[in-house]
Amino acid sequence: MVDVSGKEITERQAKAEGAVVMAKETLNLALSGNAKKGDVFAAARIAGIMAAKKTADLIPLCHPLMLAKISVDFEPDAALPGIRITANAKVSGQTGVEMEALTAVAVAALTLYDMLKAVDRGMRIEAIQLVEKTGGKSGSFKR
Repeated sequence: MVDVSGKEITERQAKAEGAVVMAKETLNLALSGNAKKGDVFAAARIAGIMAAKKTADLIPLCHPLMLAKISVDFEPDAALPGIRITANAKVSGQTGVEMEALTAVAVAALTLYDMLKAVDRGMRIEAIQLVEKTGGKSGSFKR
């Protein structure tokens, strides 16, 4: 891992996003709450939060971080059709929190796929990306 011990402790935040594209009927099923495996949004939210907390275990050379915040939110989008996912992460530390936000989105998307795959194997996970980050020596980034 990179030695960050000489870096100043600062508040750092990151926002990531992605989407799961699916058939219109699959989106309607997810929104109805009647998917065979249960509440797809609750399961995906918890999975994303848990994944963010385990990022250092999943991504080689990532520093383990004491997250102050991780949120995972969903926005149905009939135009896709599908579900847009946003994760926000926050930490006071010596290294950034981008990987945690990205991991939360990725695992939430995979969980949505898993929860709905019985009715739509053609779903696509798309556009997982860092939207913005603040804090640290490198400053801010906004897509």
